[in-house]
Amino acid sequence: MSSSDIPEKKKHNKFWNPALLVIPLLLASLVLACLFGPLPIPVHDVLHILWMQALSLLGLSAPAADTTWQVVVVDIRLSRIVLSCLVGACMGVAGTVFQGILRNPLADPFTLGVSSGAAFGATLVIYLGLSQTFFGLSLLPVAGLVGSLGALAVVIALGRINGELRRETLILAGIVVATFLAALISLLKAMDEEAVSAMVFWIMGSFQGRGWSHVGLLIPYMILGFGLIYRYSRELDILCLGDLQARHLGVDVGRVRIMLLLGASLMTGAAVAVSGIIGFVGLVVPHFVRMLQGSEHRPLLIMSGLGGGLLLLWSDVLARTILPDGVELPVGVITALLGGPFFCLLLKGKGHGGFK
Repeated sequence: MSSSDIPEKKKHNKFWNPALLVIPLLLASLVLACLFGPLPIPVHDVLHILWMQALSLLGLSAPAADTTWQVVVVDIRLSRIVLSCLVGACMGVAGTVFQGILRNPLADPFTLGVSSGAAFGATLVIYLGLSQTFFGLSLLPVAGLVGSLGALAVVIALGRINGELRRETLILAGIVVATFLAALISLLKAMDEEAVSAMVFWIMGSFQGRGWSHVGLLIPYMILGFGLIYRYSRELDILCLGDLQARHLGVDVGRVRIMLLLGASLMTGAAVAVSGIIGFVGLVVPHFVRMLQGSEHRPLLIMSGLGGGLLLLWSDVLARTILPDGVELPVGVITALLGGPFFCLLLKGKGHGGFK
């Protein structure tokens, strides 16, 4: 083995060693999280229901009868667990992209006003009384997704200076759009006090009442967004060197930046549309993973997705079990309580996590 092979081998192991730990932990968590809920179900019955469901999906067994326990485990708990895992993965990946594009470790999926756009779309639907369910799916997630993509379009339009999209102007445009949309949300709250509680609960983030239909809504945008991001992940590594260096290396900075923003915003918008605003996942997880395994974006994207899914999955378990009598906390409260102090420790101990 030549000496030139050693760094590549170390880099390869630096990704796969933590991945081999996190992937089994995430799969085990999908099962273990089904054990928790206000309705006590014996452990062996939960495991039996999940096993029969797996066999049924593989075509090896006929589906069991729709007993109450099966409905609770599969249609309520498991769907919510899968959704929280996918939303966390979206937040982790999108946070990695925003931090890379903006070269700022304090950036997250909501820096450019994407979350504010989704929140405004959902709030407007609640205000207009259009939050009823049609064909098993509420208009809330659709409005949230449209609002997030609309906010991104406005930010990109405002962020162009002489036809060029700069990271500094993107941040400023994101702040302006987010502030304006926050004012509109406050106006809607003031105009309809009876709907304030519903608006606030949605904005704070929750998986209560979500199901497989929301998983189905999220997955296409998640796949499309991640595909765009992964396609341009090498260029994202080069963008982190600075715009001038990237152009010298042949990167079309403006085009690559827009494609990465579109991919990250698709994932963020879809995630916020089905869950509301859940903070700190897209901020803390990429920052922490970057400290552990470096700044190469392809392994960083995958590990941030896995870590975000794992964090949000167990945060939601806490949100639905920590209070008695089946009362739930918004999961955004749990992620803030966990992520805030943890991120302060990261900043205190490691500084800027690889960005200058």
